[in-house]
Amino acid sequence: MRPTAPELTRPLTDPRFYAGDPFPLYARLRAEAPFVWHDEPGFWVASTYDDVMRISKDPETFCSGKGVLLMDLGRELPEIPGALLYVDPPEHTRYRRIVQPAFAPSRVKALEPAIRAQAVRLLDALPEGEVVDLVQAVAVPFPLVVIAELLGVPAEDWRRFYEWSDHAIAAGTQQTDENMAALAEMAEFFLGVIAEKQQHPGDDLVSVLATVEVDGERLNDGELMMFCGQLLVAGNETTRNLVSGGLVALAEHPDQWSRLRADRTLVPSAIEELLRWTTPVISFFRTATREVTIHGQRVHAGDPVMLLYASANRDEAAFGPTAGQLDVARDPNQQVAFGFGQHYCLGAALARLEGRVMLEEILDRFEDLELAGEPGRLESAGVVSGWTSVPMILR
Repeated sequence: MRPTAPELTRPLTDPRFYAGDPFPLYARLRAEAPFVWHDEPGFWVASTYDDVMRISKDPETFCSGKGVLLMDLGRELPEIPGALLYVDPPEHTRYRRIVQPAFAPSRVKALEPAIRAQAVRLLDALPEGEVVDLVQAVAVPFPLVVIAELLGVPAEDWRRFYEWSDHAIAAGTQQTDENMAALAEMAEFFLGVIAEKQQHPGDDLVSVLATVEVDGERLNDGELMMFCGQLLVAGNETTRNLVSGGLVALAEHPDQWSRLRADRTLVPSAIEELLRWTTPVISFFRTATREVTIHGQRVHAGDPVMLLYASANRDEAAFGPTAGQLDVARDPNQQVAFGFGQHYCLGAALARLEGRVMLEEILDRFEDLELAGEPGRLESAGVVSGWTSVPMILR
């Protein structure tokens, strides 16, 4: 008999739940039902740090190919070449080996001057002492312009990228005609970019991916197109919500903002703490490939499991009694905002760089962050934790 706690797990399937404060419920899950079954549509919920880590480290026992989103459960998934989230070893290993050079530390580090220039441009345009929505003014355009630069496409295309990215996230909940039309338009755009870069390669990411070869293997056009789309969506959504959620957190914790202003050496640890605190990706699913015991419960082959990263990142067993407090000096900080194991985020170094640069530039300009109203939270299918608006006054 599988243990259930419907009053604790039912909210996890309701997009409106994530537009509020989910953390009290996560705390109850960890305390009362740390590994528990939800009957409809049928999946386990792993809410502790140790369980999330154990499952993440074992792709042979817990695969991604059966689906990683709530909407994937119970449906036959098409094969999507290049879709890293849905691919298991050894195919996943092959893809990582081919694309890893494009995300080498030296290549990411070389992007810092361009990333800083974009941060400076956006922040210099902010009206000091007036209410501004930091989501639309900063958090949305910043990663999109960076991605345009990375892909070697005109920066003015960022507004189209924004629309496509939001439709892609929405399609994870409901595949409407509008969503699918936007995704088709995005695919057509990237196929055109790929064709152009193959004819006239530069030093941008698409050119690198189109020409990189590992053990005689290259990516085909369909795989290249999928990688571009994944970079757009993942690179935009996570950084956008790290920036907006991080600024909300610092405005709500003025003592931590003051610590940063007094000691700029804390910026790197602050980024790790803001990643832990905001956890832009709430959860992904895995599916058991064989019978196994997790947290004393028998998991059968074919059982889906929700890896609740947002709960794991507040687990007192991993982060101590201050797990529920924001601490910009937290060290060590083994946060799992980028996942872990085989599916650890390829763009983690880029996201960290963007977050650090933006925080440094904000610290250079402003002494005070003041919320000027209630921030708007994003409804979600349990995937992205984000903000629709952050009204703020910067002085």
